[in-house]
Parts: sequence; structure tokens; C-alpha cells
Amino acid sequence: MTGGVRGAAGQAGGSSRSRVPPGGRCSARRGKRRCAACAALVLASWCSAAGAGDTAEEAGDVLRVAIPAAALAVTIRRDDRDGRRQLYRAFAANVAATWLLKETVEDERPDGSDDDAFPSGHTSVAFQGAAFLHRRYGIRTAWPAYALAAFTGWSRIDADEHDEADVLAGAALGIGASFLLVDKLERKRIAVIPAAGDGAWGVRITGSF
Repeated sequence: MTGGVRGAAGQAGGSSRSRVPPGGRCSARRGKRRCAACAALVLASWCSAAGAGDTAEEAGDVLRVAIPAAALAVTIRRDDRDGRRQLYRAFAANVAATWLLKETVEDERPDGSDDDAFPSGHTSVAFQGAAFLHRRYGIRTAWPAYALAAFTGWSRIDADEHDEADVLAGAALGIGASFLLVDKLERKRIAVIPAAGDGAWGVRITGSF
């Protein structure tokens, strides 16, 4: 009887081992695909803006929408409902803080068109989307969005709408909103541990999901 129990436990153990996915390489490949998809989306948006008017300012106008939209697309692709709710919350908080500062601080734009230069709204929204990707999924997913967010900030200076202080403040607001209001996505971890007792042996599978 004991031998039968051992055999059954051994078969169960072997079966459990065979079902454990390697995970590492697959996760890396999925991360690269997500990164490429994000880069392709925002780059396509930039190209469409550049083709329409061939100006950095118009490209920045599109990227301030495209980068948060790319972040939203990643949450949908990964079926990350918690992340999507956190993205909405961080986006709303960032927009509210940016608007409040613009209304409170009277700072004339370099071109003299208005007195709501501080901080740069384009830059804050772009960096909030990039920082969400960084905080939630890691820098490998976020770096293309960061590069395009930096371009968005530069485009505002080039268009004579903001100075460097406006852009840096906008970037700090966007990054701060995401890092304060977004949680890092915990990766699933599975461990297979040998177990024995009462004349039987097998394996125990533990993990966080």
C-alpha cells in the first residue's frame, strides 16, 4: 500500500514539474513586444503630425495625447484592470494639479500670448503617461515613451510657448503623479519544493498570483 502511495505521489510530482512554465524567456519576449508596440504607436502618431504640418509644435500636440493613449493601450492588452484604474486616477490628479498651478501662478509665456505658462501642460501629460509605464511595468516598457515625452517638452520650448523651468516643472508633476498614485505590478512567482512525509513523497507548488 505504501508503495502505491509513493508511486502515485511520484507521478503527481513529475506531472507538477512538467506543468511549470519556464516564464523567464517568455516574459522577456512579451516585454520587448509591449515596448515595441508602445514605441510604434507613439512614433506613428508623431509621423502623422509631422506629415500634416512638418512642425515640432504639431508633433508635440499629438504626442501629449498619444503617450497616455499608449499607456492605456498597454493596460488593455495586458488585461490590467487595476493598472487602468490607477492610470485614470494619476492622469486626473496630474491634470488637476497642472490646471491649479496655471491658474495660481501668473507666468507670462515667452511669446507674450498669455500668462499661464507655468507649468507646461503638454509636458506634464506626456511625462505622466511615460512614468505610468515605468512605475507599473518597468523601464524597458517605458523608455520609448520617456524619449518622446522629452521631445514633447523640447517642442514647447522650440515653439516659444514655454521656457525650461515650465517644462521641467511639468515633467516633475507628471512623473510625481504616476509614482505616487500607481503601484508596481507584482510579477507571478512560482516555486516547486520537494516534500516528503508519512511514507510518501512528492512536490509542493507555492507562488504569488
